[in-house]
Amino acid sequence: MTLADILTLCGGLGLFLFGMKHMSESIEKAAGAKLRKILEIFTTNKFAGLGVGMIFTAIVQSSSACTVMVVSFVNSGLINLYQAAGIIMGANIGTTITSQLISFKLSDYAPIFLLIGAILIMFFKKPWVNRIGQIVVAFGTLFLGIALMSQAMGGFKESEAVINLFSSLSNPFLAVLLGFIITSVVQSSSVTVSIVLLLAQQGLLSNFSIVIFIILGCNMGACVSAFLASLSGMKDAKRAAMIHFLFNLVGTIIVFIIMIFLGNYIVDGIMAFSKGDYGRFVANSHTIIKIVQVILIFPFSNLLVKATYLVIPGKDEKVGYNDEFKLQFIGNKVVFNPATAVVEVTNEIERMANLALDNLNRAMNSLVTLDSEEIEKVAEVEKNINFLNKTITDYLVKLTQSNIPIEDLQNIGAYFHVVNDIERIGDHATNIAETAQMRKENNIEFSKDAFNEMAQMMDAINLNLQYAIEMFSSGKMEHIEQVKDTEDKIDNMERDFQQAHVARLTNNECTAEAGMLYSDILSGLERVGDHATNIAFSVLKNKEAV
Repeated sequence: MTLADILTLCGGLGLFLFGMKHMSESIEKAAGAKLRKILEIFTTNKFAGLGVGMIFTAIVQSSSACTVMVVSFVNSGLINLYQAAGIIMGANIGTTITSQLISFKLSDYAPIFLLIGAILIMFFKKPWVNRIGQIVVAFGTLFLGIALMSQAMGGFKESEAVINLFSSLSNPFLAVLLGFIITSVVQSSSVTVSIVLLLAQQGLLSNFSIVIFIILGCNMGACVSAFLASLSGMKDAKRAAMIHFLFNLVGTIIVFIIMIFLGNYIVDGIMAFSKGDYGRFVANSHTIIKIVQVILIFPFSNLLVKATYLVIPGKDEKVGYNDEFKLQFIGNKVVFNPATAVVEVTNEIERMANLALDNLNRAMNSLVTLDSEEIEKVAEVEKNINFLNKTITDYLVKLTQSNIPIEDLQNIGAYFHVVNDIERIGDHATNIAETAQMRKENNIEFSKDAFNEMAQMMDAINLNLQYAIEMFSSGKMEHIEQVKDTEDKIDNMERDFQQAHVARLTNNECTAEAGMLYSDILSGLERVGDHATNIAFSVLKNKEAV
């Protein structure tokens, strides 16, 4: 063993870690939005979640990434803990794909992957081709790192100190602890198992029972990422991370006990299945352990979920949609994950839109009742809407600077406009409340016809705003024609009612002072209708951008 071997090992490990991280991020950025939709659609039950979690993790090459996304999904209310349990167990099987790929010695083809990736990035202008190129380059970098580490470990065979170090590792508990510590540091069980695989291929780890115990420790260490992600989250997010931990803890204990009594038989069986290939033995051991754990624990997943409520008792203080100066779906108490950040901000914008809609109706009611408390309430809620406007806008700016999926990034521009439209609706509500206050102070009377006309406009505006909010939050365009028709109806109402108002003024059925206020209200309501249409059409613009 020489200094060059040590430096090569360090360089190879660096390339491997970089390639693993960059590949996972590139896949999430290129296809994160689609993968998220798959998770949303196919997690209606635990069995579907198991399959989706397996496939998702096999694609992204990181159970940590999948688990952190699940924690974020639970935090935002997209899935419940029982659905999360299935995905997390599936992710534990999917993560073994990395060691399987490495065991087939694809590192020999790393230069080809790097060349193909570089060509796709440098000579093709289409963004989707560039994204594929980035994934391929990361894939090649990962296997180049593997090749360098393998080369360096070949030199370690000449060092008696290194050989004695690995041969002296015979305590199963220490082996589990070693795997746990290393994986906790690098935050990837795939990385640690891959290193173990390379050590076995080079003949440095010849006690294959100990190899399995190290893998068990790696599985435990993989829980650290989800724990760290859930620390700032709500209790259900912490419980989702706890499901991951309890699954691996219980699974490790079960396999540990089996290995103590039947270790030699198990090692011989897996080695025979692997046809004497040491690298394949490690990869197959990793996969078999995970499959066995899932088979044994999956039927009791509901008990696992219930156990998390014992470990993490109590409930979070719920934030109501009209609570002042508080965030419900984004902020310090929510796990930030690039792949789900847009889902969370969509929920927060929907909450803001409902506040503005309620406040608009409150303002119109106060115009009729002249209730001082209602008028003051409009002003209070407007402050909350302004708070949400600033906070959500700042969050959207943060998203443009983060590694969110391309499809989500294309939608962010429309989100800025939607937030602005909602804030303007809030302003119109305030203007109407101020008009109500002016009516009350100056004893200004509106005609019965004027009240009826405003009620008709409000019915149409309420319908369009409800459609717009639903379309924005769901991303579906099923009400787009109704929105267009209702917007035309609102425009026609505003024009017809303004003319009727002029006729009443001409016939002395309305005072000039009341007429000015009424005309302003009609104009304001027509603009609210425009803002509602803008919100609805943001869905159409998003789809065109994609």
